[in-house]
Amino acid sequence: METRADQHLRDSRATWVWVAALAVCVATLSAYAGSLSAPLIYDDSVWITGNPFIRDLGSLGRVLLPPAGSPVRGRPLLSLSFALNYAAGGENPFGYHLANLAIHVAAALALLGVVRRTLDRLPGAFPTAADRLFPAFGAALLWAVHPLQTESVTYVSQRAESLMGLLYLLTLYAFIRSAEPGGGRRWAWLCVAACLLGMATKEVMATAPLVVLAYDRTFVSGTIRAALRKRWVLYGALCLTWLLPAALAAGFRARGIGPGMGYSGWSYGLVESWVIGHYVVLSLWPFPLVLDYGTAPVEAARQAAPWALALLALLGASLVAFLRRSAAGFAAAWFFLILAPTSSVIPVAFQPMAEHRMYLPLAAVTSLAAAGAWALLGRRSLLVVAPAALALFTGTFLRNRDYRDEVTIWEDTVKRVPLNERAQLALGGALARAHRDADAAAAFAQALSLDPGDLEARMDLGCSLYRLGRPAEALAQYRSIAPPSPDSALLHLYQGMALEALGQREPAAREYAIAARIDPSDPRAPERLRELGRR
Repeated sequence: METRADQHLRDSRATWVWVAALAVCVATLSAYAGSLSAPLIYDDSVWITGNPFIRDLGSLGRVLLPPAGSPVRGRPLLSLSFALNYAAGGENPFGYHLANLAIHVAAALALLGVVRRTLDRLPGAFPTAADRLFPAFGAALLWAVHPLQTESVTYVSQRAESLMGLLYLLTLYAFIRSAEPGGGRRWAWLCVAACLLGMATKEVMATAPLVVLAYDRTFVSGTIRAALRKRWVLYGALCLTWLLPAALAAGFRARGIGPGMGYSGWSYGLVESWVIGHYVVLSLWPFPLVLDYGTAPVEAARQAAPWALALLALLGASLVAFLRRSAAGFAAAWFFLILAPTSSVIPVAFQPMAEHRMYLPLAAVTSLAAAGAWALLGRRSLLVVAPAALALFTGTFLRNRDYRDEVTIWEDTVKRVPLNERAQLALGGALARAHRDADAAAAFAQALSLDPGDLEARMDLGCSLYRLGRPAEALAQYRSIAPPSPDSALLHLYQGMALEALGQREPAAREYAIAARIDPSDPRAPERLRELGRR
């Protein structure tokens, strides 16, 4: 029978859990307060402003299952979240940023719960409630305010990562609750439901059933066989959730994923060994951060060879720790399993490295750091964790200032990775939209110097030159797109505009006529053709 003292102790523990949760919320909201005024940038124009399939919640089928070619194809829950944002506020960035921040705060609270209840299973190392709450609080706080998370939170399109991350953490949290005395079936089915929703958000969620099994084996059942024997219904249901991403899988090659995309499995694996090493470095020292590392984060595979040796050593140590059923071994399994879909031997050619992929793996780093510091130093670890949290908070606050407009974030990216042709092209587009045509032309020219075959950069350079009052140079750029594209209405329209500015009315009229024939839905060419006829 519970005594009054027992009840008082339990209530006191609950109060401190709420205090810790509130502190995590306040710190995270404060760190990201500046992100709420940031504009939509880069891929946001494809995923949101240029995505017609999120604009009508009444057509739920088109929202959840858009046709091939849609950027959110295969990610119905992500598409639905954007559609809800659009229904609430159109293309106003504030609502999208607010939703991203709410998702991140919820994920931080889920991590707090996961770590605290995991430490409950390690009474030898963490004997008291305070011994378990403070490391969990430190892990969640460090994770939530870490600058490496800004790309997943402030860059709206990367909601795919943070929303999937929230559902991943909820899947594990629900499993932990289901495995506790009196957990019951409700938590088990919540575990399956969260996993299924995650599968509808991003493909990396496919590793979640394996991570749950690894957790069960490490902290609950002792062996994989015992875990499967005791909870075979739960694992069967979790495995069935794999059917959803398998059914939705489409267009991977269009995203640059798969063999034959510029990398062999061997060369991509070498590059990713450097990438994983850099992820670890950024976890410990998150500077400089880069929005887009380009298609070749290292110049040659041989540069990655030392990193590959270091990675093999780390993998070996992680395997030993996992076989010994240590908490560090599970953290390593968490880290490597979640990174495996994008950082193994299956090329993601368009983006071999991206900081948002560390959204979930970073939890392993901060949890080990906070729990390890408490195990070694006890309450004195607060003298280490508190300054680290303050430094990370400051870094996140300052990093969010880089997102205040798209010119600033791309100028920062080009500064960090000057040989990234894609970043130069994006900077040129941002400068053009800011009506800084001379600077835009310089950026497009730099992009062309890095990749002379980039027809988009050449077209954009021509447009900037035209707006600068240099139609002859613009026309030269358009005509150097060889062979001339017979199905490009836009190219013919731009050539017509340049010819008209040069006083060549008949050739201009021919270009306008071709553009109008190719794309009758664009009114610009017919209007210019009529205007020429009235002169």
